[in-house]
Amino acid sequence: MPTKTLIGRVEDFYSKPSVIAVTLEGSIAVGDRISIEKGDSVIEQEVRSMQIEHQDVKSAKKGDSVGIKTDQPVTRGSKVYRLS
Repeated sequence: MPTKTLIGRVEDFYSKPSVIAVTLEGSIAVGDRISIEKGDSVIEQEVRSMQIEHQDVKSAKKGDSVGIKTDQPVTRGSKVYRLS
């Protein structure tokens, strides 16, 4: 069973590009696996694309506001965990 580390909460979801906005409470990098959870809804995926201020980045740290591309629609307020 993977270890889950809370890295933030979904502040907004943009459906057309399918991107979540998150202010990070921990670090994340492209290639990491994340779990987005709210209630019974759990979406696990690899971070394949991430941006800060519309610029592609490979990693981000606590305090950064990032956009992460998602595979499915996500509910605002969902918790985002890094899996390891």
